[in-house]
Amino acid sequence: QVQLVESGGRSVQAGGSLRLSCVVSERSPDTYNMGWFREAPGKEREFVAASGWRGSSTARAPLGKGRFTMSMDSATNTVYLQMNNLKVDDTAVYYCAAGPRMATKVDGYSLWGRGTQVTVSL
Repeated sequence: QVQLVESGGRSVQAGGSLRLSCVVSERSPDTYNMGWFREAPGKEREFVAASGWRGSSTARAPLGKGRFTMSMDSATNTVYLQMNNLKVDDTAVYYCAAGPRMATKVDGYSLWGRGTQVTVSL
């Protein structure tokens, strides 16, 4: 069974940077499109970014414009989310997801990791 394992979340001060990783345990992950979502306490899970493995198409939510960048390393089956200039409002659990096509909604993905906690403080 395909598994997604996120890592890299931690506590950081506002203005700092983090790089989240998601390892996909699949021999041919390029059959999936990948997405990053986040869920803050008391809020619904929201879209952050999405991409195909070959980078032929990408999508990014306005919340990360100019600050968040998604990238893929097919050699290691790893998906990254580089986050710069972090804000307190970025505090959330960040999830990696995989699905048959690129989507910006939760129901567009069939596989999910367990998430990694990002906490941003002043």
